[in-house]
Amino acid sequence: MQYREDKRSGNRLSALGFGCMRFPNTMGVIDQEAADRLVKQAFDRGVNYFDTAYSYPGSEEALGKALANHGLRERVHIATKLPHGKCQSISDVDRLFATSLSRLQTGYVDYYLMHNIVDAAQWERLEALGMREWVARKKREGAIRSIGFSFHGSLVEFKKMLDAYDWDFVQIQYNYMNETYQAGREGLQLAAQRGIPVVVMEPLLGGKLATGLPDAARRAFSLVEPERHPAEWGLRWLWDQPGVTVVLSGMNDPAQMDGNCDAAETAVPGCLSLDERAAYEVVREEFAKSYKVPCTGCNYCMPCPKGISIPACFAAYNTSYSIGWFTGVFNYFTSVGASSTDVHLASHCIECGACKKKCPQHIDIPEELKAVRRRLQPGPVEPALKLYAKLPF
Repeated sequence: MQYREDKRSGNRLSALGFGCMRFPNTMGVIDQEAADRLVKQAFDRGVNYFDTAYSYPGSEEALGKALANHGLRERVHIATKLPHGKCQSISDVDRLFATSLSRLQTGYVDYYLMHNIVDAAQWERLEALGMREWVARKKREGAIRSIGFSFHGSLVEFKKMLDAYDWDFVQIQYNYMNETYQAGREGLQLAAQRGIPVVVMEPLLGGKLATGLPDAARRAFSLVEPERHPAEWGLRWLWDQPGVTVVLSGMNDPAQMDGNCDAAETAVPGCLSLDERAAYEVVREEFAKSYKVPCTGCNYCMPCPKGISIPACFAAYNTSYSIGWFTGVFNYFTSVGASSTDVHLASHCIECGACKKKCPQHIDIPEELKAVRRRLQPGPVEPALKLYAKLPF
């Protein structure tokens, strides 16, 4: 296993992290014995970073039990997340954090994140509740070792978030198909320049870059390395970049675990050859043939007066055609802040035209946002999201 230093804490973190959102389950109930085996297998292969969240059904409990069953708690780093949209007071933060500790069977969290931040206003709301003081107190008590946020908004808002607080680490969605999506490569580099460790989520777009490649894309990769699995191509692209500290993978069977761990043993910054880099370009071109909106993610259209993350909406829309509808919908709802009380949907567009005037691709953005709404907002979305935000769990 390759390890990369978290320069803020001095921790040596495994280049491959275990994303625990997708533990094996039957009818939505996690198979604890299978989770135990996977956690032990990961540890034995050198993985020491385990990522979960309060909002992942059953995940915190399953991870806590697995670590306790194998006596591993003090030998690994746990990351979990606060569902900030459910916090109306600092007592809510206390309650949710205490629940996470109980589920995880631990007295502290190594890496604690504000979950699914899409704009700086969400952090400002937490600050108004007293979040800065709460974090400082938990750090003094040793209950939180490092504080950060997972991000799904625009590059503009990511830059604001970096300036808003002295973060210990950040987590972004990033892969070779999402190079300009959300924080993207520029956001990764900005964080790295500040010495902030970057954890990468969705490196394979929920597995689609491992199992859902078009035939032409598979051929492009196989011409360079015939025996390399598409999943390894996705992971190596990330590990090639020195600003990436940990790459999370939601491994749910032993073969996936071994394959990804094997890849993590050899992939280091600067590992890609010129031929390999060229292959990624061919694969991107194959996916781009399915795109409906020629958005390059330049962000010139931002900020939107209604807070809509326009490039993210278009990236999700294109993904729904190139990768799959479900993946596109998932990306869309994480980008619009669906888990918070302040949602910015494509349907909120007021057709002011400010974005259209600034688009170098001359995209009719208001019209294309209507297409995004029709494809990615099925049914009465807003009432459902408002109801979800009010649920106590």
